[in-house]
Amino acid sequence: MIYNFNLGIGWASSGVEYAQSYRAVMLRNIGADARFVFTDMIASENIEHLTKNIGFLDSEVIWLYSFFTDYRIAPVSYMLEDLKRTLPTEEHTYSRNGKTGRIVFAGKNNYYAVYFVDEKSERVHRVEIVSGGYLIRKDYFTYGRLFSEYYAPLDNKAHMYLRRFFNEDGSVAYEEINDDGKVMYQFPDKLICSKEEFVGYMVSRLALTKEDIVLIDRTTGVGQTILQNTGEARVGIIIHADHFSEGSTDEDNILWNNYYEYSFAMHRHIDFYVTATEEQNKLLKEQFRKYKGVTPTVYTIPVGSLDELKYPTVNRKPYSILTASRLATEKHINWIIEAVAKAREKVPQLTLDIYGKGGEEQKLRNLIKKLGAENYVILRGQQNLKEVYQDYELYLSGSMSEGFGLTLMEAIGGGLPIIGFDVRYGNPTFIDEGKNGYLIPVDEQTTQKEKIEALTDRLIRLFTEADLDSFHERSYEKARGFLTKEVELRWKNIAG
Repeated sequence: MIYNFNLGIGWASSGVEYAQSYRAVMLRNIGADARFVFTDMIASENIEHLTKNIGFLDSEVIWLYSFFTDYRIAPVSYMLEDLKRTLPTEEHTYSRNGKTGRIVFAGKNNYYAVYFVDEKSERVHRVEIVSGGYLIRKDYFTYGRLFSEYYAPLDNKAHMYLRRFFNEDGSVAYEEINDDGKVMYQFPDKLICSKEEFVGYMVSRLALTKEDIVLIDRTTGVGQTILQNTGEARVGIIIHADHFSEGSTDEDNILWNNYYEYSFAMHRHIDFYVTATEEQNKLLKEQFRKYKGVTPTVYTIPVGSLDELKYPTVNRKPYSILTASRLATEKHINWIIEAVAKAREKVPQLTLDIYGKGGEEQKLRNLIKKLGAENYVILRGQQNLKEVYQDYELYLSGSMSEGFGLTLMEAIGGGLPIIGFDVRYGNPTFIDEGKNGYLIPVDEQTTQKEKIEALTDRLIRLFTEADLDSFHERSYEKARGFLTKEVELRWKNIAG
């Protein structure tokens, strides 16, 4: 079994969770049994809805807090009628407004606030019980009551002092006692005095053997206790971001990223590390040799893959440019827009389509209007791009940090050349300078104006000097190494 450890998950999941969901598909495809363990307390949503949302199967998910019960990971199926059968009296009124309902009883301020999964169904995720105006309990449901939180007034606020987790028959599996943020876990035969020990107890109950593999995606708060309880299982650390701070590193000392510092310090207990790119693999090994005098085992496995290469069914739109990302400050879409506007002075046929949503959207609209670029720079919103890349001639990136870059991988899968900055680690992975695009040299002294000028220069060069057919073919050639069957082979190498 391959156990993958993470912290939390949400509707707007990070790249870590999406990397895990890609991995889940790869492991399924090669027939490897895998479980994905989440250790954060998640109460605002049923964890099943969150994990299914990005592609996990229910049977693949382990939630720390339900692990010690006999409840399965499952969608909410507890209904309003089920709740009504448990009411203390038939004398009540009921009303509903969208996703919330209210059951009101006799007396002053006695009611149940009912929270539904959505605005249409009667599936109940949570019920808040109020007595005399005071919140006294919250019940959480999947196909039955999974756990309850108990409250008492303290400093004019509702203070949660106890969580009680149940089995399917209603018996108590265990309790979490909360004393102003300090937690203890009471089992019938055991008292656990911290969250870290609680996680360790779960890992010990997995009864891991040398046939098992433990992959840790996030070590914050859980890394040490997991390592202490893995037994003979092989342990791997997944590197999701830049692993060190360049500005705080010199010939004698290196400042590791604090997310990985513990796992690097414990390298003798780690069987292997996994990076998403060969660039990071090489650098990590060099730094271990230089600063620690050891050479760790490091595998390179992309966080995503391409099921197939995408070829245009009609001719690509001439002079067309594509970029796709969150519309966030760090993606520097404004630089891209300005560069395209400047490049049009030499190549007036250029067009730019921007895919994605985000907080910078209005600022970008204002910039487009200011530049008079409404006719050739279009915000396309969030779309499925799998059948889109191959319609364009170029992918343009303004990001100064790409640990991998799923859109970069998808771009070369559609045969697109790429222009981007020579920054770790994604751009050098997907761009061969002068062969399928351009890597723009930058350092800390490079000004924003110089970056925009460099983007402009490469745009003009690509559309006036480059052999675009050759660039397209080179991108397809690079993309073949990211085909799903190739990535599956890399996971097979680890899974054995």
